[in-house]
Amino acid sequence: MEPVREVEGRAYPFGRKNVDTDLIIPARWLKTISREGLGEGAFEAVREDKDNIFDNPEFAGAPIIVAGDNFGCGSSREHAAWALLDMGVKAVIAPSFSDIFSGNAFKNGILTVSLPQEQVDRLLEVAQTDPISIDLENQVVTTPFQDRFSFDIDPFRKHCLLEGLDEVGLTLAQNDTIRKYEDRLAAQNPGWPGAQASRPDKSCRRIFPGLVVARLLLIAPLLQEARRSDRLGTNGSS
Repeated sequence: MEPVREVEGRAYPFGRKNVDTDLIIPARWLKTISREGLGEGAFEAVREDKDNIFDNPEFAGAPIIVAGDNFGCGSSREHAAWALLDMGVKAVIAPSFSDIFSGNAFKNGILTVSLPQEQVDRLLEVAQTDPISIDLENQVVTTPFQDRFSFDIDPFRKHCLLEGLDEVGLTLAQNDTIRKYEDRLAAQNPGWPGAQASRPDKSCRRIFPGLVVARLLLIAPLLQEARRSDRLGTNGSS
């Protein structure tokens, strides 16, 4: 996953409220499990209007969408996030998002920024003619007209986006901690089925699904603790 630190450029001014995932990517595009090519079907119904914003050459390749309230509502299809990513969209700004869509966007490296309606209205105005900048590190959205809007983001999500860590990358980043945890668990429970199998010799060429699941269960408390520590650190520094 690509790190997201700053997203800057033109933004699609698409202030429609309650944009659901079926509008973002119609159901007929859900037959594929590939993430590539879905941008072609993104906002297909909107693009039936020849004057639509998404086919306007002025906004070609825009990395930001400024949207209306409750963006991404409807079904839980992850294809909606894939379609936006395939369009080149790296961030969406709106007053609110569907929780499921926001989670899918995060997992795919798309930043979702929630701002009050009046600030979104201002950005919709600016987006008509000028670029917008999102600084994730400092949690601020700015414009060429000295507008400066601060936003909140979960510390855990911020860390993952800044470092470009998806679920696999996050697990690998905790590998030393996971190994120590496994070693301690194996020492305390010699009869544990995974005690030896989690340390296969070089002749072993198979990965047992049960052990993969066991390892995921092992890291769950570690990730929860890391997330709790991030929050405590943030609260303590404020």
